[in-house]
Amino acid sequence: MKEDQHRINSKIRVEEVRLVGDNIEVGVYKTKQALAIADEQGLDLVEISPKAIPPVCKVMDYKKFLYEQKKRDKALKSKATKVIIKEIRFGPQTDDHDYEFKKKHAEKFLKEGAKLKAFVFFKGRSIIFKEQGQILLLKLAQDLEEFGKVEQMPRLEGKRMTMFIAPKKGK
Repeated sequence: MKEDQHRINSKIRVEEVRLVGDNIEVGVYKTKQALAIADEQGLDLVEISPKAIPPVCKVMDYKKFLYEQKKRDKALKSKATKVIIKEIRFGPQTDDHDYEFKKKHAEKFLKEGAKLKAFVFFKGRSIIFKEQGQILLLKLAQDLEEFGKVEQMPRLEGKRMTMFIAPKKGK
């Protein structure tokens, strides 16, 4: 079992604590007295602020508290947005029909709210056509202007020239 992130009950080793909680008179108590109060209610004494002087302890059901905390964390995590990146690959001499076909896919990806990574892959000596590759990517950026905005202009990295397009926030 992993170590608990809070000290509870007999693990609290200080002389006195500030006690808070439901049905309790808030105040500074001797640790033994605070433990007795918690025990009396059938609950745990949980150290919630160990850096305070004296440390702040709360009388509560520790398992229930952990469960609530886990539920809160899960809810926050589910609200976080996940960025999906879709890739579209071109050759430096992609003909018009293929270009139109891939452009339609790119349009669909951006409408769905995914980021688009378009790249031209240069094989062998085709690197001599890097201007054509750049022109192709810039044409794509222009054609997709109403669906997304360019996040990163075409940049040559090794044998591929990449460009990122982010979806427009409108729909």
